[in-house]
Amino acid sequence: MTAAKATNSNRVALVTGASRNIGRAIALALAKTGTNVVVHAAQAQAEAAETLKQLESYGVKGMLTLGDLSDPDIATRIMSEIIAHFGRLDILVNNAAIRPETPIADISYTEWRKVMGVCLDAVFLMSQAAMKPLGQSEQGSIINIGGLTAHTGASNRAHVISAKAGVVGFTKALACELSPEGITVNCIAPGLIDTVRDDKNKPHHHATRTNLLGRRGQPEEIAEAVVFLAGPSARYITGQTIHINGGAYLP
Repeated sequence: MTAAKATNSNRVALVTGASRNIGRAIALALAKTGTNVVVHAAQAQAEAAETLKQLESYGVKGMLTLGDLSDPDIATRIMSEIIAHFGRLDILVNNAAIRPETPIADISYTEWRKVMGVCLDAVFLMSQAAMKPLGQSEQGSIINIGGLTAHTGASNRAHVISAKAGVVGFTKALACELSPEGITVNCIAPGLIDTVRDDKNKPHHHATRTNLLGRRGQPEEIAEAVVFLAGPSARYITGQTIHINGGAYLP
């Protein structure tokens, strides 16, 4: 099946790390616009299946795919599945991430590489795999999800911060290279978002960091920004990092 030119009514989006929190909110927000959505998760099949069930309730078509995106073979396999199933891809949202907290002296090289693999290498691999179908779309768009601490710094996150800062640089480089194909590439940097995490994975800096609005953001507020950047009204925006943090950081 060959990829057809995209229209607003039959777009296809891939959202990585869409089993819960910001990823799930993005998948559902895109579904509400009539976009068909591919839900990716590394291992959380039950949670990803719930995301799929919820988005299909909006009358769109969905698809579930699993795998470690730091593996080049998985990235290629997922893209092949999408083209075989839908015949196209119009939107790639690189959201999958892990955010362990470990003092720099205690970070093993194995942990460092795991974080880089999921948070940065996967962005490269999925973007590279998606280039051809996105270039065949009239509204090809890549949206990378960064993070606040890549710009402010934080303790015990040297690997996460380095990876997310790399995502910002990669966004700029990719925007330059893919602009001739009509593909826009942007980054959203969420900060202080009210997400569900177990106690072990709650960021320590959230306990002390505040913002101008005096509240935590909601995953849906990040999702709405993704919908805008992926839509026809944002075709003149590329290579940008958009901060959504209630005023915790003013670039």
